[in-house]
Amino acid sequence: MTLRTATPADARAIKAIMKPEVEESTATFSSVERSVDDWAALIEDRLKEGRAFYVAEVDGEVAGYATYDQFRSSNNGYRHTMEHSVYLSDAAQGRGYGRILLITIEEHAREAGHKSMIGVIDADNTASIAFHEALGYKEVGRIPQSGFKFDRWLDALFMQKML
Repeated sequence: MTLRTATPADARAIKAIMKPEVEESTATFSSVERSVDDWAALIEDRLKEGRAFYVAEVDGEVAGYATYDQFRSSNNGYRHTMEHSVYLSDAAQGRGYGRILLITIEEHAREAGHKSMIGVIDADNTASIAFHEALGYKEVGRIPQSGFKFDRWLDALFMQKML
């Protein structure tokens, strides 16, 4: 596995990773796919803002990504609290790539002077919760029935790690 900074050219591969997450899972509460252009713009924006956006490559193919941005970005009172996203293709699951990606963006955020990292997770996603707990995240809050997808209400679980 090779870890590198994402470029707009990775947008199509990232969109392909997210397609089943949007269509089939509650790993993201969104039911709307971003376009390739939207992903390319997001990569550019994050890097311009000094945020990390990394991809994991396996055999020359993008197998996952991780990025972060300010939690509640419209309020500068949260400027040292970041929220992350880490996603892997199905084939890349269970190989430790997610751990490497998350640790790498945590280090980036720490070096940038940020205080904490937040993960917002479907409260029924036991695999993601266990993943975060293994990396030192603690549950800090829950918002019942705050998401809606697949004709059902979802609880948002907030997990935090001090950097």
